[in-house]
Amino acid sequence: MKPLVAALALGLVTLSPLQAQEVRGKAYRLGAQTVTVYDHAFLSDEEKTTLQMVATNEQALALFVTKPGRYSAMAVSPDDGFIRGGQPAASAAALSDLETRDAARAAALRECNAARKGKKDCLLVLEVAPSS
Repeated sequence: MKPLVAALALGLVTLSPLQAQEVRGKAYRLGAQTVTVYDHAFLSDEEKTTLQMVATNEQALALFVTKPGRYSAMAVSPDDGFIRGGQPAASAAALSDLETRDAARAAALRECNAARKGKKDCLLVLEVAPSS
């Protein structure tokens, strides 16, 4: 998944069952999918811009979502960040093509927390779901 995160980070382009997130997400409808971006205070302007691009640009979203109609999620460590010095953080985890929202959330959080260097648990920054 790291090349995917790198592509998103370079601009080529919740509420978790495992951990409470007291941040509201902004949902965007893009094609047959709904993309939700969570605006955390720890995200830099560059990181917010990149997430916004994924949520509003079909080509950028296609780098993240391998199979439309399924669920995807991205988690980031508040201490490690998403993009640092123009490069994706090693702990940023983007997972797609999962059967349920909960499975996507859990997988992204699990991978991010396993790779994080910082002390704070990872948080969801982006989710993709089929539009209803």
